Amino acid sequence: FSLQFNNKRRVNKPYYPRKALLCYQLTPQNGSTPTRGHLINKKEDHAEIRFINEIKSMGLDETQCYQVTCYLTWSPCPSCAGELVDFIKAHRHLNLRIFASRLYYHWHPNYQEGLLLLCGSQVPVEVMGLPEFTDCWENFVDHKEPPSFNPSEKLKELDKNSQAIKRRLERIKQSRSVDVLENGLRSLQLGPVT
Repeated sequence: FSLQFNNKRRVNKPYYPRKALLCYQLTPQNGSTPTRGHLINKKEDHAEIRFINEIKSMGLDETQCYQVTCYLTWSPCPSCAGELVDFIKAHRHLNLRIFASRLYYHWHPNYQEGLLLLCGSQVPVEVMGLPEFTDCWENFVDHKEPPSFNPSEKLKELDKNSQAIKRRLERIKQSRSVDVLENGLRSLQLGPVT
């Protein structure tokens, strides 16, 4: 947990591979017990694609609504964002929320477009904060052995680090709002937009 969900800007030596990990909770609206699981990237499939396949294999009742919360170590790549949007459009009985510890290649325009595609398709993408890190810690971490760190301090550190990442995501979302406004003004044909 402390290695893979670590959201520090720079990682201290020794370096370690930060993997794409997806933890999910599927909660039926009827109040039944939630289903939880976690997936990691495999050579051929990203964790998001494995998640889609796992949910499809469950044979969920399409007359029942489900809340699905995903905690990811990295935000989805553009390809996975598109796959998630297509999946949710085809499965209207699922309400998906995505929380990411870090933004994956957030400075690349096509990765930003992937995030915006999700947000524009009613799939909220947010940066994990204290409540999400705490939920992830409590519900997805095996607590058989005591951790080598103070969980309370680690959760507060993750929350503190997430503030800058949240601001980055908000700037990406706001850039989309400005583009939509400019395109709307252009379509009115009132003259050039400066």
